[in-house]
Amino acid sequence: MSRLDEARLALMLLTRLPAGQIKGDVPDIAAARWAFALTGLPVALIGWGALSGGAALGLAPLPCGFAALAAMALATGGLHHDGLADMADAAGGRDRAHRLEIMRDSRVGSFGVLALVMVCGLGASALSTMPRAGVALMLAAVISRLAMVLVLALLPPARAGGLGASAQGGGSAWLPGAALALLLALPLGWAGLIAIAAATAAATLVAWRARTTLGGQTGDVLGAVQICSETAAWLALNAAF
Repeated sequence: MSRLDEARLALMLLTRLPAGQIKGDVPDIAAARWAFALTGLPVALIGWGALSGGAALGLAPLPCGFAALAAMALATGGLHHDGLADMADAAGGRDRAHRLEIMRDSRVGSFGVLALVMVCGLGASALSTMPRAGVALMLAAVISRLAMVLVLALLPPARAGGLGASAQGGGSAWLPGAALALLLALPLGWAGLIAIAAATAAATLVAWRARTTLGGQTGDVLGAVQICSETAAWLALNAAF
C-alpha cells in the first residue's frame, strides 16, 4: 500500500487526473520520486487520443498537434508550462536573489510568453506529422519526467522551501523510469535512442542554466526541465522518422 500511495501522490503532484485517496499518513514527496516518470503515461495517452481524434474529424495536421498539446496541458494543469515561463522571466533578473523573487511572482512577463509561444509552436509542429504517435508520445513523456528525477538527484535546492527542496534526493529512484524509457524506445529503434539523447541534452542545458543563475533547482526549474526535454524528444523523433 505504501508504494501505491507514493504513486498516487506523484499523480496528484504532477497531474490533475483522479488518483483516489491516500488513507493514513501521506508519504514524503521524495519517496514518490520513483513514480514521477510513470505519471507521464496517462498524460501521453490523453495527448494521443486528442491527436487521433482530431485526425479522425478531418482536422489538418497542425491543429491536431495543438489539440494534443492542449489536452496534455489540461491533464497537468499547465504545471510544467508555468515553470518554463517563470524560469524564462527570471533570465531578466539582476542577481540570484532577484531571479528567485521573479520566479515566485505569479504574473507572466514577456520572456515567459515568448518561451511558451516558441515551445508550444515547436511541439505542435513536431506532433503534427509524428509517425507511431502513441509510442513516441509515451517515450517523450516518460524520459522528460525521468529527467526531473535526475535533476533532483544532481542539483541542490536553490531555496529552503518548495517542491525542489521537499522532493530532493538521490538513490535509485530513477531506475523504474529508466527501465520504462528503454522499453518504450525499443519499438522505435535508433529513433528512440536519438530521442533519449535529445531529451538528455535539453535537460542538461536547463539544469546548467539553473545551477549558474539560481544556484540549484526549484519546482519551476523542474517544470522547465520537463517541458523542454519533452519538446526536444518530439523534435528528434520527428527528424529521425
